[in-house]
Amino acid sequence: MVRRTIFAVMAVIALGVADGTLRAQTPPSERDLRIYAGLHAAAANGDVAEIERLIAAGERPDIQDSHSRTPLHVAVYRKHYAAARALLRLGANPNALDAQRYDILTIAAVHNDIDMLNIALEGGASPRNITSPYDGTALIAAAHRGHVEVVRILIAKNAPLDHVNRLGWTALIEAVVLGNGSANHVATVEVLVKAGADTEIKDRQGATALTYARQRGYSDMVRILAPARGRRT
Repeated sequence: MVRRTIFAVMAVIALGVADGTLRAQTPPSERDLRIYAGLHAAAANGDVAEIERLIAAGERPDIQDSHSRTPLHVAVYRKHYAAARALLRLGANPNALDAQRYDILTIAAVHNDIDMLNIALEGGASPRNITSPYDGTALIAAAHRGHVEVVRILIAKNAPLDHVNRLGWTALIEAVVLGNGSANHVATVEVLVKAGADTEIKDRQGATALTYARQRGYSDMVRILAPARGRRT
């Protein structure tokens, strides 16, 4: 019964990933880009001089669009590094959340954008922020996608290893459940375990990361997780 429940939950989540319902990030649309004005337009275009001029003239650096995205969110989505640095230097809030409750650090983590991740961290973005509609973290988002270097950087910046999101999952569990058993996801599991992630945490189905790895036949992950579990007992 437990086995069937676990597979049923995994199937629902996998379907959500496939049809986009778990991809809640909302970058600026083509329509948004056409109607943007002021700082949002300058950020979308990566225009540092215009950003500096507008803020000097009194425009608020954290003005929001219809999706609660600040100009800094827009610059991060558009991968305009100099614009992001300028906005942070001129007072933009590095921890602001958009309507889907994403901050710039989680956006950079999802997109495996190492340069922007470092800009965000240097600008004051906190890896401890609770973000997304699922009450996750940037680390969980990176682990989900197997972005190994992002995971390493966030761990080095003291991201919470064992935060549990609304789905009942930690970064370690997500790397197994929402990963595909790829080399990157295996490496992510290894990095998390070596950093001290708790392998004993169970989700709402009473399953650990090791349970899921065994159920899915991810033998490389099992070889990492099983000895780690033994060290804790």
